[in-house]
This record gives sequence, C-alpha cells and structure tokens, in this order.
Amino acid sequence: MATWDVFKELDSLRREIDEAFRGAGYNRPFSPVFLSPVATRRFPLVNFSEDEGSVYVEALVPGVDPKDIDLSVLRNTLTISGERKPFAEVKGMIHRSELGSGKFSRTLELPVDIDPNNITASCKDGLMQIKLAKAEHAKPKKIDIKLS
Repeated sequence: MATWDVFKELDSLRREIDEAFRGAGYNRPFSPVFLSPVATRRFPLVNFSEDEGSVYVEALVPGVDPKDIDLSVLRNTLTISGERKPFAEVKGMIHRSELGSGKFSRTLELPVDIDPNNITASCKDGLMQIKLAKAEHAKPKKIDIKLS
C-alpha cells in the first residue's frame, strides 16, 4: 500500500510555483523561494505595544552590532535597517545555513503618529528596545462637558 507524504507534496508544490514564477521572468539570483521556511522569515522579529503617551517596540537583533543598525521614523512609520555580519568562516561543506547574514530592513506601520524629537533606543544582549513618544495631536484629549 502506498503512503502519502504531505511534506513531499508541499515541497513539490513549492517547486512548481517557483518554476512558474521563473517562467514569468521573476528569476533573481538568491531570491527567496515560495514557502521556504527560512527565506520567508522577517528580520528582525518585533513586538510593539502602547500606552497613552508612547509606543514601545522590542526587536530581536541577535548577532548584530548596534552600530550597524539604523532607525528612522516618518509620521507613523518606523524603519529598522542594518547589516548582520557573517559568523565565523565555515570550513568544509555546508549542509544547512539558517543563521543568515547580510543587509536587512523592516518597516512597521505604528498605530499613531510619532514625535521624531522624542525617541530613545537601547540594545543589550540582542534585544533592542525603542520608546517612541506619540505626537501631541495623536495623544488622547479629555473633553469637559459643561452643564447647561
């Protein structure tokens, strides 16, 4: 009795889709492939939260020197970009390489406009913490109701 291997079928489907895109002229060297488990990951991984006055972003940047990271803000968009240097040179044949290196850029749309003059960032042990103050017009305002 023949057995059905779902992973083999998914891999076959991924290859067919990659081939279809190649035939349409989308064949770039070193481009990520469809459903590739490593290539489709976003870097850096982030969490963000907010309170009444600020937005907080935590980004995982293991193996990246903070000097190699650039942060930029425009209204409600934060961009984290930089470069992860290659790890120690590997001798012999590489069987798997998941510790990617190279340039990266991640743009996040934040829920409110940000005050670009009131941003702080720190990085320790591969965790970057960013505090972005909300723009005055984006902060909630309490409105008093007058009795008539």
